[in-house]
Amino acid sequence: MKAKDDDLRPEYPAELIKQGVRGKYAKRMPHDCVTVSIDPELSKDFPTAEAVNDALRELLRRRSADASR
Repeated sequence: MKAKDDDLRPEYPAELIKQGVRGKYAKRMPHDCVTVSIDPELSKDFPTAEAVNDALRELLRRRSADASR
């Protein structure tokens, strides 16, 4: 892997720069997938993507129901 001078932080080990492969797992992610970070205290209640998605869908259902009143 050829790294530009400003690509990686200087504290990264030289082995990573020499042996790393940029985007090695990128093809595994669906193109329409959005990745977000949640706070650690929330991850206890929402440990999986399914749990997060279910909660967001419920929030949208409730918002839609409130808007139609």
